[in-house]
Amino acid sequence: MIEQALQAWVHFFKPLGLNYGFVLDPGELSAFGHGLLVTLQLCAWTIPVSLLFGVLIAAGLTSGRGWLARPLQAFVELTRNTPTLVQLYCAFLVLNMLITQKLGGGSPITPFMWVVIVVALHKGVFHAEALRAGIEAVPAVTLEAARSLAFSRRQILTQVQLPLALRFALLALVNNLVDLVKMTAIASAIAVGDVTYESIMIWSHRDNVLELLLLILLYFGLLTWLVSVGGRWLEARLRMPGYGQ
Repeated sequence: MIEQALQAWVHFFKPLGLNYGFVLDPGELSAFGHGLLVTLQLCAWTIPVSLLFGVLIAAGLTSGRGWLARPLQAFVELTRNTPTLVQLYCAFLVLNMLITQKLGGGSPITPFMWVVIVVALHKGVFHAEALRAGIEAVPAVTLEAARSLAFSRRQILTQVQLPLALRFALLALVNNLVDLVKMTAIASAIAVGDVTYESIMIWSHRDNVLELLLLILLYFGLLTWLVSVGGRWLEARLRMPGYGQ
């Protein structure tokens, strides 16, 4: 049944000049399917990790402690003003080598996890800037009310500022996450078997670059659409009149 559906797929697009014959090759079809799964796994890891990094960096930037805020601000400037691909190469080719030499053997960090760390840190910086702006936009009277209830500095941050800052920053955070999903395609640069890398391997043996690029575009379009839908759901869920609306 599946084989018949794949054959129908190939025959349907053949008159349009599109060669999807690779789906009839079990090895290439399996490789492409694996690439789809790896890209999905990259998104599933980098989205929550980047948000965690964003919260931690934003908390440090607004902590009022110069010894913490100044290095973080320097890291923010460096990260957001340099290409993600260069950061990935520096991490994988330089830091990975240093870790390997230090341990006297293989690095415990896989190429997949290097992509997660680099992309999550890169977008975490943008999350942090959005959250920092949201934290600073919380009205002073709200903070005074929290202090009058004997809230500690940590309680004010976690129970007052961050929940309200999230509402201010939600649109920017969703845009960042959409960009993050697209950014996972750089994984192919260090031979992580995502959908882009597997497609390159397939079209290096076949004359079907256009066909695979169309599938990649559709796949990333679907993933970013799902992130956007999730963002709109959160907007409706977290809507609070007077805060970020």
